[in-house]
Amino acid sequence: MTVPTKKGSGPFSAERRIGVLISGRGSNLQSIIDAIRVGRLDASIAVVVSNRADANGLERARDAGIEALTSVRARMLIATRYDRAIANLLQARGVGLVCLAGFMRLVGRPLLDAFPQRILNIHPSLLPSFPGLEAQRQALEHGVQVAGATVHLVTSELDGGPIVLQAAVPVLPDDTVETLSARVLIEEHRIYPESDRHRAQR
Repeated sequence: MTVPTKKGSGPFSAERRIGVLISGRGSNLQSIIDAIRVGRLDASIAVVVSNRADANGLERARDAGIEALTSVRARMLIATRYDRAIANLLQARGVGLVCLAGFMRLVGRPLLDAFPQRILNIHPSLLPSFPGLEAQRQALEHGVQVAGATVHLVTSELDGGPIVLQAAVPVLPDDTVETLSARVLIEEHRIYPESDRHRAQR
């Protein structure tokens, strides 16, 4: 079930050149690549950047003919310099919208200032419930009957920016972290490329 919200809007259709930041397997990156390929998302991915050299998502990008870079050296910089370096890299490639797809770093002020209201994240819970890591484990430990996924704009508050789009997933009596995570991930892949279709006035 897709839940459009009254807070936020989907900026995909206004910003056609996307920069994707990843740290791992890149499955949400792949969902964006696939949506562009079939014409479900009218955009292009200008560059994919990972803060880990071993991120599988880099190969996904290269297989799709997308420039894929690793910012390992920048990881050794202090946070503000790291974010400024990433912002410069994205701006040099004409990026209009930044998508975090499993990017395991907090976004700092230089990057937020470079792309105001133009950084999206996908989180595996129905925010504002269960921000941060291990959202599905948190959901099971709290005994909720409904979990889900959220696309939101990124701010300085962890997983606290305006919500763009949500999808609900029922929690089954025999769910484990793994089974719940797998069903939530299906919804993540569906709603991230769809977020431009759900424009509600803030």
